[in-house]
Amino acid sequence: MRELVLATISEKPDIEVIREIREDPEIAHVVGQSQPDFMIIALDRADERLTLCADLFRRHPRMKILALAPKCNSSIFFWPVLGIRSAHIENSEEGILSALRGKAHVIAQ
Repeated sequence: MRELVLATISEKPDIEVIREIREDPEIAHVVGQSQPDFMIIALDRADERLTLCADLFRRHPRMKILALAPKCNSSIFFWPVLGIRSAHIENSEEGILSALRGKAHVIAQ
């Protein structure tokens, strides 16, 4: 799976593979040095490494992680969401439904 992913992304001119890491203890150090936009990690199970992701996101909140679990044919994309955002919406049935559907029209104040 690793070879397939590397072959796929290395052909893309807008993606640069900075480094391959084979040992988990190296991950935090290498990410700290290289500050990648994305990291691709391998999983044995789809539910593992959540602690690793949380630790990395605390230190690197703009990074995103693609986790591949080939044994269970699963891929998971992780990204942190920071902060709370708010906006006034139209106070009507249409305004409320639009907000719930992600199509809210914001009222400037």
